[in-house]
Amino acid sequence: MSGTLPRVAVMGAGALGCFFGGKLAQAGAQVTLIGRAATVDAIKRDGLTLESGGATEKVSLDAVTDPGGARGAKLVLVCVKSGDTARAAEALAPNLDADVVLVSLQNGVGNVERIHAATSRRVVAGLVYIGTNMTAPAHVRHSGGDRIVLGAVRGCGADEALVGETAAMFRKAGTNAEVSADIEAGLWHKLMLNCAYNAICALTGKPYGEMGAVPEIRAIMQEAAQEVIALARHKGAAIPADVFDGLFTMTQSMPQQMSSTAQDIAKGRVTEIDYLNGYVVRESEALGLVAPVNRTLNALVKLRERQGDAAP
Repeated sequence: MSGTLPRVAVMGAGALGCFFGGKLAQAGAQVTLIGRAATVDAIKRDGLTLESGGATEKVSLDAVTDPGGARGAKLVLVCVKSGDTARAAEALAPNLDADVVLVSLQNGVGNVERIHAATSRRVVAGLVYIGTNMTAPAHVRHSGGDRIVLGAVRGCGADEALVGETAAMFRKAGTNAEVSADIEAGLWHKLMLNCAYNAICALTGKPYGEMGAVPEIRAIMQEAAQEVIALARHKGAAIPADVFDGLFTMTQSMPQQMSSTAQDIAKGRVTEIDYLNGYVVRESEALGLVAPVNRTLNALVKLRERQGDAAP
């Protein structure tokens, strides 16, 4: 990638995909969002509304439903749910330039490997600490946070120089982009946060700030997090001793944020709980560990999905 912003495609025009697509377009990149018909039609009709930092702006960019919208892009952001990763990567694969860089901006672990396996392209891992939600099909609201962390997962084509170039591109779009020398430990840390926050937020309908104000909820969050880190260490991940120190930071930095799982439940969609708490349960049991808190949260979210007649 050169010093100027490259042509960008975003696979997954949900809240996060629209946020990053909008920020990159504002910074001068040619951006194409690839998403559901309702979102695409609304953007084509009205443009994308980006609400961030107290300002609300209309952003002009392209939006399509066809993965062919990635043709010619030098940077492709993958923002689909974890359950859709393999299918999305396979759809993208025949439309990708040989020198393209893909960035996984997703929850869970294993997405980078799945994207690389399906596309045989360079893939950068990304951890997102930014709160967003869609208030309407073409209106994304940024509710807090400005930090992402990028890194290279072994065997997926990215190296330190490429990660640095990618981080510089995000900084041009006003994002606090950091580079991690151990992104795999970071992926486990983010999974810990997702397992502590997402399900409880979805089940209670309460934002992060209210969750953190209840001691009993904080205790459940802590227990869920401990189960994730026990699994990570059992798998040999280099997890720092102070991993739990920032567990409740988002209750203060994003007090009004609703988790992506809660947003999916509210829209009657299938969540990615199988790749969050559910993943921890399956992997723990396979190694002879127990994860009762994550098991309970996973089961309750699955029941909640049924009550809402969740759709794909």
